[in-house]
Parts: sequence; structure tokens; C-alpha cells
Amino acid sequence: MTTTTSTPEAILDAVGGADNIVHLTHCATRLRFELHDASVIDKAAVEAIPGVLGAVPQSGDRYQIVIGGAVQGVYTEIMNLPAMKKSAGAVSDADVKAAARSKARGKNAIIDAFFEYLSDSFRPLLPVLLGASLIIAFEAMLDALGVVDFRDDAAKGATWVFVDSMWRSVFYFLPIMVAYNAAKKLNIDPWVGTAIMAALLTPNFMSLSSKAYTETAEGSGMFAEALKFSDQVTCTMNPTLGTESCVAHIFGLPMQLNDYGGQVFVPLIMVAVLAPLYKGLQKLIPVNLQMVFVPFLSFVIMMPVTAFLLGPIGVWAGSAIGAGLAWLNSSAPIVFAIVIPLLYPFLVPLGLHWPLNALMLINIDTLGYDFIQGPMGAWNFACFGATAGVLVLAIRDKDRVMRQTASGALAAGLLGGISEPSLYGIHLRFKRIYPRMLVGCAVGGLIVGIGGGLKASTFVFTSLLTIPVFSPMFLYVVGIAAAFTTAMVLIILTDYRTKEERAAMATAAGGTAEASAEDTAADLALEAGAASTAGATAEALKPGTVTEIASPLVGDVTALADVPDPVFSTGAVGAGAGVTPSGEIVVTAPAAGTVVAAPASGHAYGINLDNGVELLIHVGIDTVNLEGKGFDVKVKQGDRVEAGQELVRVDRAVVEEAGYSLTTPVLVTNTAKFASVELVASGSIERGATLLRITAKD
Repeated sequence: MTTTTSTPEAILDAVGGADNIVHLTHCATRLRFELHDASVIDKAAVEAIPGVLGAVPQSGDRYQIVIGGAVQGVYTEIMNLPAMKKSAGAVSDADVKAAARSKARGKNAIIDAFFEYLSDSFRPLLPVLLGASLIIAFEAMLDALGVVDFRDDAAKGATWVFVDSMWRSVFYFLPIMVAYNAAKKLNIDPWVGTAIMAALLTPNFMSLSSKAYTETAEGSGMFAEALKFSDQVTCTMNPTLGTESCVAHIFGLPMQLNDYGGQVFVPLIMVAVLAPLYKGLQKLIPVNLQMVFVPFLSFVIMMPVTAFLLGPIGVWAGSAIGAGLAWLNSSAPIVFAIVIPLLYPFLVPLGLHWPLNALMLINIDTLGYDFIQGPMGAWNFACFGATAGVLVLAIRDKDRVMRQTASGALAAGLLGGISEPSLYGIHLRFKRIYPRMLVGCAVGGLIVGIGGGLKASTFVFTSLLTIPVFSPMFLYVVGIAAAFTTAMVLIILTDYRTKEERAAMATAAGGTAEASAEDTAADLALEAGAASTAGATAEALKPGTVTEIASPLVGDVTALADVPDPVFSTGAVGAGAGVTPSGEIVVTAPAAGTVVAAPASGHAYGINLDNGVELLIHVGIDTVNLEGKGFDVKVKQGDRVEAGQELVRVDRAVVEEAGYSLTTPVLVTNTAKFASVELVASGSIERGATLLRITAKD
């Protein structure tokens, strides 16, 4: 048996087996256990396991085992062990992130919950949206080159109609997929939500508005063409949208009939209503009867409620918006050109933009041109510009997962004119993006409005390939370029992440989930070896070399074992010392090097010194909870620093008022590379005076 295989087994045995595990998750470097009984663990035995860097008992029955950068693989292997197959103690990375988001909610908890509901309802669909979008991009290219006219089904033939179905399947059945994810998000049976939404997309339901079928009163009671349809369904024309609206009489009650393909707003509100009903039924119905009667009653109640009430509400809302836009364009065209791109970012996530597509087609049929698609392009390219800004930052931060996501979404947008991958995959996940994107929308719309508006000769997805259909083309190009550039530059300059998100993503390099914010700096420091300077052996690592490390601040020296945090005092992160600051708190770099960790919270700094020492300076204990309050940060990740250069200034009153210790651990995180790390100072120490002495291995 290989070491890789035996290490997970040994860890599982050491913590008392699968039956002793309540929950198991991991962060960037540590396995995090919540156990029934942590007293059974022999710390020395755990630390003797190959691949284990340290063991850290926590309060209660929580326990951490430090693995380092290989933690994801070890976690996966533990979860794949036969004993763990029976355990429900694992917590997924997504669950960890959701819990972290929940704890981070503040004054805007309702808004945060709303966007989280939207995001988690769409995020799992990103792969299929991207796949379908690339097919659309291919079609748009052929259409722009005049190879195939994809607007005319009869002209393009059966082959290309089939190609159309390859992407239309995703967008038409999007309501069913959204219903599944939304139900899962609200912790109810996702298949119940799926079945309710699917009922409105069945051929049976769709046939109610088809005049080819009617229920016969003769003999069999089957569907036939014998009787008139008008005695059961009444259809009228919408004067604004030019579309037919039908009402069926079901159980003697009027039901508005709609095509719910692509309508994501309907499943979102349906599941939001279903969830409390479903959970209420679970409380009322005995456990042994729930399998049958909870879904049954959910169907009986929610299918009619959705068909009679919730579905039409979604469509009515969209129709009302379409009528209002038609009035606005005729009354105040400049205002219209600005309002459209500002409105679309809120319509598209809810699916309320679909009725506008019908209005665009009617405009082309009746007027010979459409006036909505031009300013809509400003929104689309502002959206793509924000995605481009995220891509630039992802490349800078070497964030592989976000780089892939943003690259695919940007390609789908620029080539296919599809905003959903950007929205659902990125923008709705990070609430800082929308305000910056809206500025780009406003700039692009303003240019279009000042230029007198735009006309589109045909219905298209607004992409780079469809620029020629807009007139005047120059105005359109200037408008979308301004929208794109504005949004992209704002994202790059101000970032798309909050302080907490930046800290978590910096720690979780490569996409690993972070269970909590408190260990961000320590976790990243343990992985900093991957960012060490390549090339010749660093000075401090040359055999026999003695290197002195200066104190980064003025204060009183504390032995590492006396630091009031077991993560540091046990030496799990590295050897070193603590300094309790006195007077004004100014933390400086002990020597020249590169900052590899500088979370926006300002509480910790990882520095790879030029001499080969990897240092972590953790300002105070649990101070990450202050979220940057009282910390005046002077550097950022990737900065070069010189000896004595300020890293941060700390407001002592803020930290002390919050009740956190100011003791600052100064740790050598690559301790294993040296023969010894000694504390040579005692009592009071000045900034720049020798704190640690490090001796290289022979």
C-alpha cells in the first residue's frame, strides 16, 4: 500500500474512525474535524503520520490536522474510504462557502439572500450555458458571413434547424433546470420543483392554446377536431406586443395561457412559494406517509397556483415593461437610450427580458427596423467589459478557475452576444460588479442617446459579429466600445471582490474552498513555498549560514508557546516568536522581499524574503474579524518591500475595544528547511532589532 493511500487511513483511525466524525471539511491547508469525542485522539500519533505537518486541538470537540498544499487530495481520499461511504459527516466546498456567505451578511441581509438565491439557482447551469453559447457563436458567425440565414427556418433546411435545437434545448428548458437548482437551494426535494415547472412545458399544456385540438363531448371524451375550440379558449391580440393572448376555462375558472419556455422568473417565484408549503407539509404529515403525500399535495396545490397565478404574474410583468418601453421611446428617445442598458441587468437574471424580444420582432415587421437592440448593445458590452476586467484580475492573481470561467463567458459574449454565462457564472456571485457595470451601461447609453439613437435591420444577438446590422454603425461601435472599456477599467481599478472575498480567494489559490476567514494568512503562508523565488540557492539556505530576522514592530517579546492561539503556539504554522506591541503600532518589513499575502483585512502579511526565509507576520489574534477596521494597509500582494518599509498602521483603540489580543506572531513558515529557528530577544524590543536567529542545515 502506498504512502498516499495509507495516510488517509491512518488519519481516519487516529480521529476515532468514521463513526466519531460529525463533520469533516477542509480549507487551503487543514482538515477540519468536528467530532463526537476529541479526547480519543493521540496528538503525537497524529503528527507521526506521513504527510501530516501538525495537529491542532480546538475548543469543544473540534480538531484540525495540518496537511499543507496536498489537503484536497487527502480529503478526497478520506471521503473515498469504504468506512466514510456510510458517513454523512462531509461538508462540500459549496456548503462551506454558503455558510461563510451566510455569516458574512450584514445590514443588507435580505438583498444578500436574494442574490445568493439567484446565484445558486443558476451557477450549476454555467457549463451547459457556455456549451450552448458557443454553438450560438458559431451560428452567428455563419449568419454574419451570409452562409446560412438562421432567421428563416424554411430557408436554412432540416440540418440547420437541427443545429438550432442543440442550443435552443438549453434555453427553452431553462425554467426546469432553474426550478431544480432553486428547490435544492431552499432544501426541498428538487424533483418536486422540477415536476411542477415541467407541467407548464408539456405538450398537453401547450396544446391548450392550439386551435387544432379540443375536448370532444361525443362518445370517447378523447381529443379530436370535431368541435369548436372557442367554447373553451378565448384568444385576443396584445396591441403593443402584437402577440396573441389566450385564456382557457379550467374547472370553470379562467387561466391565462403562456409559452413558459425560457421564463426563469416563473420557476424562481414558484419555488419560493413551494418551499414553505413543502416544509409545512413535512411537519403535518407522519414520516411514514411523507414519501407519497408530500409530493402529491405539493403537486395538487402548486401546479394550479403556478398555472393560474404565478406564471401569468411573471408574463404580465414582462408585458407591462415592454409596453412602457414602447411609450418611452416615442416620447423621450434620449432617455430611452439610457434607460434600456440600465434596465437590462435587472431584467435578464429574472427572465423578464423575453417579452422585449417579441417587441423587437414586431418592430422589424411593422417599422422595418427595431429601436431596442441598439441601446441594449450598450448593456451587453458593459457586461462583457466587466467580465474582461475579472479576467484581467484572474490572470494577475493566477486564479485558474476564475480565468477559465471568465474566458468562456467572454468568448460567449463577444462572439455570441450571450450575457447569461457572465451574469450567472460571475456577476451575480460578486455584488461589487453590478454598480461598476451600471456605470458602463450609462456611458454607452448616453453616447447612443446623444447620437440620436440606433436602428437594427434584423433581430440579432448583440455581438462583435453582428455590428453591421446597426445603423449608424459608427455610433454603435463608439457606444459599445465606451460601455465595454468603462466597465472593464472600473473592475480592474477597484476589484470585483469584497475584502472577505479577496482574502478567501488569495488563500484558496487554485479554487480550494475556505471554511473560515480567521486562518487566511496562516493557511496562505503554509503554501507560500510554491511562490518562492526560483533559481540559485538563497543566501539563508546555504549550508551553515546564520541569518538574523529583525522585529517588525516595537513591543515586548513573547515566547511562541505563550501566544494565545494554538494554531501558532504549537508551531504548526512555523517556529518563531510573538511581539506584543507598545505605543503606536507600526508594522514594517524585517528585510527585503516580496509580499505573497496581504489580505484587505490588514491583519496578516506573508513575505518571501530575498534571503530565502518565508515569513508570516500575523497582527493580533482573531483580528480578521474586524474586517479591516483600524488597519491602514500600506502594501498589497505582489509588492516588493525593503527593510523597514511600512506594511500597516494599526489603531490600538479599535482592536482593544473589540476585545482582541494584539500579540503579533512572527513566524518562519518554511522552518523545516532550516536546522534551527531560535528566539534571541527578550523583554522589550525596538523595531529593527534582532528577534530571531536562523541557522541553515549543513
